[in-house]
Amino acid sequence: MADEDQKLQSKGTIKTAVKDTENHDEVTTAPTATHILTRDATDLSVFSEAVWGRVFNRRRDRSRVPRAVVHASCVAHVREAVGLAGRQGCRVSVRSGGHSWAAWSVRQDAVLVDLGGLRHVTYDEGTRVVSCSPSVTGEQLNRFLEAEGRMFAGGHCPDVGLGGFLLQGGMGWNSKNWGWACESITGIDVVTADARELYCSSTENPDLFWAARGAGPGFPAIVTSFHLLTRPLLQMYSCVYIYPRAMFRTVLQWVINTCPTADTDTEIVCLAKHTADGDDIEIIAGFLSFKPSREEAEKAMRPVHDGRPRGAKVEVFCDPTDFACEYARQREEQPTGYRFCSDNAYISNGVADVPGVLEKAFTSLPTQKTFALYFAMNPTSRRPLPEDMAHSMQSDHYFAVYAIWDDDAEGDDDARCTGWVRDVMEGVERHSAGSYMGDADFRHRAARFWSRENGERLRGIRRKWDPEGRFCGYLDSDGDSSGVWGLRNEFEWEDAESR
Repeated sequence: MADEDQKLQSKGTIKTAVKDTENHDEVTTAPTATHILTRDATDLSVFSEAVWGRVFNRRRDRSRVPRAVVHASCVAHVREAVGLAGRQGCRVSVRSGGHSWAAWSVRQDAVLVDLGGLRHVTYDEGTRVVSCSPSVTGEQLNRFLEAEGRMFAGGHCPDVGLGGFLLQGGMGWNSKNWGWACESITGIDVVTADARELYCSSTENPDLFWAARGAGPGFPAIVTSFHLLTRPLLQMYSCVYIYPRAMFRTVLQWVINTCPTADTDTEIVCLAKHTADGDDIEIIAGFLSFKPSREEAEKAMRPVHDGRPRGAKVEVFCDPTDFACEYARQREEQPTGYRFCSDNAYISNGVADVPGVLEKAFTSLPTQKTFALYFAMNPTSRRPLPEDMAHSMQSDHYFAVYAIWDDDAEGDDDARCTGWVRDVMEGVERHSAGSYMGDADFRHRAARFWSRENGERLRGIRRKWDPEGRFCGYLDSDGDSSGVWGLRNEFEWEDAESR
């Protein structure tokens, strides 16, 4: 980013971005007369744009109509919104980046707090901690940190706000080795259900701090700032091997076998997507190394390259890349203006034939843009998870499907694509340990998202900090009525068998 766009101000060892990190607009900090739009007093088209304009998924349930939208550009706006909801006896929903597949921020008769205008990024050279608002994306944050020679392992998709990403645990860059992004949270600033401002850390309000690392949309407060420990910015090198569909089992098993002993600065994925002409499906094994030099990357990746299955259509070895290129690729994979249906599972470590469980998903993609993902988590998944975070679900094998189709498609495409996702997950879920909230839709499939112990502890913290259920929490299948109780944290099939 150009200096005039970034415009850093030096404050001792602290540097602050005073402009919008994406649109280059000045950050507004003073209250405005029009930051609150009410359903009954606002033009329908204007109100609809305020509700849906920043929602990524074009598959939308427009029967959900908030009572008001508060465009928060300062913490005072957030407190005002919570106070308004309290006086009117309604709930509060929160939007950071608008990328949740089910549009969790849009809730019936709630006050929607849109944090899109609350933008700040501050880096402290002494502590190497960056502080930022929840609506800042990983792409924007890394663009800011580049000048400091630092990075943060945020979300791969460039449109994802840090708020939802971190609250859900944060499956970020090279998480198979570096761990979950939420582990890098050193503190948070929040507004509580009674409109108080608090700071939370491992020593101050530690139960809220614990919940912020994995509670997802059920976090019982509104985060207004994250304080995050950064990492050194390294060079990036990509190895890519593209195989025909018929080699899926061989390729995925190779990826699985490679993970435990692969280089610890290398992220590993396996994708299935349609060929450019749409005539077939190809299987892609991708390795992204973060290293100080190309020489070190080539040394680290040589055993992987030498052990690759023969028969690849395309091979790329240690091609230089950077965040700008990687975010651009991710933007192509998940383009704006389309309809999405996603679901996911952590395949249990005890499953002997993981490729067999996932074969249908990887070899039967219903549309040109639909893709299936295997994200390797071993060896991080084999360590005991830190006790100071709610996030407590993982396995060696993360699997997700993303059905993507045209927004102007006929209704039959909705049924076909969502049906494909449901059908795939029906065959996978009984082989899973649980699911990741970031790619889930609680309305359609119940799953386990935390360990039983952490799920119960989280429920208690939510009742303590939000006893009246002021915050909307989890958008469930039972008419959005989970309230303070929250999700059952059980598989749908498991729950059914117990009745």
